[in-house]
Amino acid sequence: MSDTTIVHLLRHGEVENPAGIIYGRLPGYHLSATGRSMASAAADFFAGRPVVALFSSPLERAQETARPVAERLGLDVVTDDRLIESWNHFEGLKFAVGDGALRQPAHWPHLVNPFRPSWGEPYRDVAARMLAAMETAREAAAGREAVCVTHQLPIWVTRRVAEGRRLWHNPAMRECALGSVTSFTYSGDRLASVAYAVPARRQVTQDDAAQ
Repeated sequence: MSDTTIVHLLRHGEVENPAGIIYGRLPGYHLSATGRSMASAAADFFAGRPVVALFSSPLERAQETARPVAERLGLDVVTDDRLIESWNHFEGLKFAVGDGALRQPAHWPHLVNPFRPSWGEPYRDVAARMLAAMETAREAAAGREAVCVTHQLPIWVTRRVAEGRRLWHNPAMRECALGSVTSFTYSGDRLASVAYAVPARRQVTQDDAAQ
């Protein structure tokens, strides 16, 4: 058996959200047609790779992204609550200066500490649960590869931990496009490298690709 194991963190595809709501953990948000194409591109990306385990956040957009990967690889989707999106105070609201949550002073106290952050689940808590879920995936795929379908912020803070960077950051600078794959390669139980790819590159807008 190989000593090398790869755990891929796959961000879900584009969501149908014409109202621009911060949906967070709210139910009822599904992939758009473009999002389904992104999920299909991810399935193509993993086809032929030695992926033997597939995990997913419980949210619909993640489950829908995982489905074509499962069908292509002949795997069951294991739901892992630790892969869920981070909690956010602004769920269900628009986040904008003119017509969104920022217009209401009651929300302002939730913006005072970007380092924790004060508006949602602490970055350290997100990273801790993600790393625990990835350890489960690594053990399940020992010597081969696993895929975990999850969300942008959990992927990004986990990558920052792995690369020894501070957890607070500018959200606009995240390298974690819709449908992207962030891959963690382990030698035994030691993390050896992190790589990034966008299987659906042609379907990702320039703005999203920069996130």
